[in-house]
Amino acid sequence: MIQPVAALDTALAERGFMFVDGADMRGWLEQAGSLADWAAFEASWNDLHLDQHMADGGRDRRRRHAVFACGRTDAPVRQPHQPHWQSLDYNPLNGGMARWFEPIDDIIADGDSLQTVLRWFRARVMCWAPQVDVWHIEVHQFRIEAASGRPGRPTPEGTHRDGVDFVLVLMIRRRNIERGTTTIHALDGQELGSFTLAQPFDAALVEDARVLHGVTAVEPVDPAQPAFRDVLVVTFRRV
Repeated sequence: MIQPVAALDTALAERGFMFVDGADMRGWLEQAGSLADWAAFEASWNDLHLDQHMADGGRDRRRRHAVFACGRTDAPVRQPHQPHWQSLDYNPLNGGMARWFEPIDDIIADGDSLQTVLRWFRARVMCWAPQVDVWHIEVHQFRIEAASGRPGRPTPEGTHRDGVDFVLVLMIRRRNIERGTTTIHALDGQELGSFTLAQPFDAALVEDARVLHGVTAVEPVDPAQPAFRDVLVVTFRRV
């Protein structure tokens, strides 16, 4: 049985974050729309581009990026390609500059799976903040790669906020890695919880203004084999 989605709404209101088991997340998404192209959606992580903006010289992150917008009654609509920007207050490592990434392919952005994720998350956000008229939505495909002697760092900036309102992190695939534990902290630094997105569709939801989040580094189980962590990150920020 799939948990009632109201349990998610209650937990987010009480705590500011929630871990969602993959079975529940997939069930909720299937109630919101189609996942018919999921195999192609997952495979698109094999065609991400190296993040060239890592101030520390890191070369363990690949990504693509897209921007959408929606209002109270309209569905998310893709916007012209634009840079990702965070202030140094939120990202002391890479913030304070316009970072251009390769766009998410149209066939993926317009496909069933991503549109279903956006539709589901928009419905939840509208419940959590019904007074907001317009939302700026950013979608990130991330692959964090690990190798022998070179851990992959999902959050090299450390425990942080993103400078948005709501964040969804959806596990796509893990291959040959260990660790990668998500930690949630109060604004004063006290740890509030931790969990590992281990299976496809496992998810974390965060109300960004209320808590900090971070992810521990990932390391290869077998150093001779490719090792990576693929996630989809969607953020909603009120305009």
